[in-house]
This record gives sequence, structure tokens and C-alpha cells, in this order.
Amino acid sequence: MSLVRPAAFFGNHELYSIKNGDSTSVAQSTSTSNSDNTESYSSENYGNDPYQPNYESDMIDYDEAQMKLKLQELEHALLDNDDDSDNNYKNGMETENETEDSPKEYSSSGSIFSSSASVATSPKSLLFACAASIQNGNFAEASHMINVLRQRVSIQGEPSGRIAAYMVEALAARVESSGRGLYKALKCKEPPSSDRLSAMQVLFEVCPCFRFGFMAANGAILEACKDESRVHIIDFDINQGSQYYTLLQTLAKTSGRRPHIRLTGVDDPESVQRGVGGLTIIGRRLEQLAKDLRVPFEFHAVTSETALVSPSTLDCQPGEEALVINFAFQLHHMPDESVSTVNLRDRLLRMVKGLNPKLVTVVEQDVNTNTAPFLIRFGEAYDYYSAVFESLDATLGRDSQDRVNVEKQCLARDIINVVACEGEERIERYEVAGKWRARMSMAGFTSSPIGRNVSGEIRKLIKEYSERYTVKEENGGLHFGWEDKMLIVCSAWM
Repeated sequence: MSLVRPAAFFGNHELYSIKNGDSTSVAQSTSTSNSDNTESYSSENYGNDPYQPNYESDMIDYDEAQMKLKLQELEHALLDNDDDSDNNYKNGMETENETEDSPKEYSSSGSIFSSSASVATSPKSLLFACAASIQNGNFAEASHMINVLRQRVSIQGEPSGRIAAYMVEALAARVESSGRGLYKALKCKEPPSSDRLSAMQVLFEVCPCFRFGFMAANGAILEACKDESRVHIIDFDINQGSQYYTLLQTLAKTSGRRPHIRLTGVDDPESVQRGVGGLTIIGRRLEQLAKDLRVPFEFHAVTSETALVSPSTLDCQPGEEALVINFAFQLHHMPDESVSTVNLRDRLLRMVKGLNPKLVTVVEQDVNTNTAPFLIRFGEAYDYYSAVFESLDATLGRDSQDRVNVEKQCLARDIINVVACEGEERIERYEVAGKWRARMSMAGFTSSPIGRNVSGEIRKLIKEYSERYTVKEENGGLHFGWEDKMLIVCSAWM
């Protein structure tokens, strides 16, 4: 089996142009890993249960005008696409409760950072000192350090400066208690035109750790179902559909009879990955691609909150088809026992185990932003996203507008949620690989190691990006990282 890649996207996204009347949408291009054998296509736009928890929805009322103002302020600091000059980015978001003191005027007998000391301290040290001040409830000192940092860091330039710029805005959002509202407001933007990918698609395509996480899951699925005539894949967060473009392309290259693929996607209205109803559009594109590639395929969208999905809504057909469950960057969004006694994360896994799937694939970030206390979580997030930012420089380049969009529209949102939010408001609750293994085992699953042919091909492909990307096999899973920092882990279970 050969794992087929989509075309490499290194700043050139003019592969997507589909128009249908007054509407425009993005379609996927196809390619093989052999640069001498490339295919592309363009077409028209391609829609009383024991498992249901009994809990009230997370309804938090925000002053609409105030939240719009804060969102505008954040976008002015970080998300303004109209002016990319350093001057605009160096001056961060101003908030209405912010102290009026300038760095040079600020002084306090209780402060460990005088004006001169602040200037002499590195941005990283100042960030961590600011986080410590917030932890200790010294918000005046924290506000002073936020002001200093905003004048010293920028979302342009070196990765260390860019990560500091986003982290300081996350700290400001924590001080202002505006993190949840900003996170909900910063849903992924649609591409500005039909020849551009959305920022989320760019992230998944050009950052190998994310991209090859999808490829590893696809490889495991294809290996497990190679002798099946009908395969039903249930995906609880299909995102932008990137994983399945590649899966269909790979099936098209497979010799012999191709299985009939039935894909069910859960369209959670709370998803920040796309707008409501966006899954139907993605399904049409996948159906058109499958038709072009002559792969038997059908798509169904289940409109429901993930926590409310039950076996009856998934239309499984035991005995007639092999069932595969795919969790790609989704499980960490489910609250666990540290948030509520309902423990929706483990409840979902137990429900899935009850479906008796042939395979379950899990792709997740390999870092603890779930149970770690604030200061430790802040350090974990800094190290993790620093590595992600450095890796983006290797594939997109320092001056790439796509890189800017990915960091501003995707990563900034996650950073704000991880740093600024607590309790039920913290949605981005990643866990380390060992914790995922424990959860899967407790739900009754056993490990199904990723095949050597899958890992071998990925090892060859990932080096085309940079020698600094790494792949490690451990406990049956595949770990993808930047130098010595593991970022993504893919595992398969039965």
C-alpha cells in the first residue's frame, strides 16, 4: 500500500477554484508522492437514551457590545490582514480596564520589576514573571509587564518573538476574563477567495506533524479494512475534510476491487473549525472527488452536539459493513473528570466501544493542557507552540502570508483558550500520549500497532520538509515532532 499525499502546499494555493452560480467553494487537488506522476482535478461544488448526559448547556451571557469591542481590539492587535507592518503588531490590544501607566512611569514598592529591570529582562523571562504575578493575584504588576511586552514583541520576525506576542495577549485576556468570549468569536474564517485555502487547511497541509497524523490514521484504516467490501467510517469532527481527500486518493491508487466507503460526519454546532452547515458543503466536495476517482462513496452528516450522539443516530449496520471510528483532534474538546463528574470524554469512548468497531484511530496533540495547574500549563503551552512556530518557518517561510494567517486565525485562538480560560470555559484540553493510552484501555480497547510499512513511508516523506522533523514509534503509536519536542501522536485501537 502506498500512502498518497495531496499536492505540497508551500505558499501556492492556486489549485482551488470552483464556482457554482454566485457561490464559491474550495475543492481539493490530488497528487501522488511521485512528483512525476501527478493528478489534479477541479469540479463544481460538490449535506430516553442511556448515552445522553443529563446536564444543562454551558450558557454564559456576555455583554454583546463589550465582547464585540474586545474582539475588534484583539483583531487590531493580531488579526488585522489589511496592514502587516511591524508598527501595527508591536502595539498590542488595549483593554478598557488596563492601567494607564506607561512602562517608564510605573513604579511600586511591592513590584519586583522596576522599569529598568523590565527592559533588561528577556521577553520569555518577562512572560513567565507575568504569569506568576497573575497566579499570585498581583494584577497591577502583571498589567505593567503586559504593557512592556507589547512594546517589545511582534507577530512578525523570529518564532520566539511571535510566540511571545500571542502569549502576552492570552495573559491579557486572562486578566480581563475575556478568554472564553474571544475563543468563541475567533471561529476559523472562510478563505477570502476561491483560490485560497482556509487557514485551518493550510495548517493541516503544510505542518507535517499534523498532516502525517492524518496519513498515519489513514494507513491504519486501510490496513485494517483491506479485505472488506463495505466500510463505514464515523468521524466525530471531520474538520475541513483534509484527511478524507487523501484517503480517497490512496484508494484510487489501490489495485483490485475498491471497497464502498460510507462516511458519517458529526456536525457539531459548537465547532470552531467551520461555520454551521459547512459539513454539508465538505461532503459534496468529497462526493465529487470520489466520483472523479471512481471510488464508491457516500456521505452523511449528523447534526448534533457530540455529547448527544447516540448509537441510534449513527445508522450502523453490523454484519454488513466494517465499522471504523476516527477521532482526529477531537477528543480533547470533550470535558473529562477534571471538569465534571459526567466525564463526557470517557462516556463517548465507552459508547464507541459498545458499537463494536473493527478499528478506532486517535490523533491528538501530545501535551498536557488539561489537568496541569496554570503556571505549569503556561510553560507547557509556551514550549509546545514555540516548536510549532519554528516548524512553520521551515515549510512556509518567514515572509509567508499563509504562515501569518495560520498563526493568527488558528493557533492564536487555541493559545488564548489554553492560557486565559479555566473550568468549563477551557475547551482545548490536550493530554499526553500515556494518558490517552490509559483512557482507551479503561474503555476496553486494546492497542493495534501502526504497521511498519505505514511508518516507513511516512519517515521518508517527512524528511522532504526538513531534517529537523522527527518520527518515533512507541507503544504501538507514531509520534511526530520538531527536533526533540513531540507534537502529535497517532494510535490505533480495537
